[in-house]
Amino acid sequence: MNGVDFGDLKVVLQKSMSEEAVAAALAEDPEAKVAAAAEVAIRYGAFITVLIDFTIVALAIFVAIKVMNSLQKEEEPEPEKPAEVPKEEVLLTEIRDLLAKQKS
Repeated sequence: MNGVDFGDLKVVLQKSMSEEAVAAALAEDPEAKVAAAAEVAIRYGAFITVLIDFTIVALAIFVAIKVMNSLQKEEEPEPEKPAEVPKEEVLLTEIRDLLAKQKS
C-alpha cells in the first residue's frame, strides 16, 4: 500500500505505568498487587490494515477467476439425433408398400 501503515492507530484505555511508578507503589505497600505495567489499548489500526489487505487479495482472486472463466472454450451443444422409428412402424410401412405394389 505504498508505505501506508495503520498499525499504530489505537485507543488507549489505560496508560502504561513507568518502572518508577511500579517501584513507588510497591515501596508504599509491599503486599499490594500493582496493576500490570503494560498499556491497555484497542488497536483498531491493525484491523484496518488486515481488512484492506483482505479486500485487495479478494479482488485479485475474483478478477483471476473471471479471466479464467472467460478463456474457457464454450462447448457447442450436440445436435439432436433424429428420433428412431419403432420396429412396428417400419414393418407397417413395408406392408403398406407391398400392398401398394400388388394393387398397381
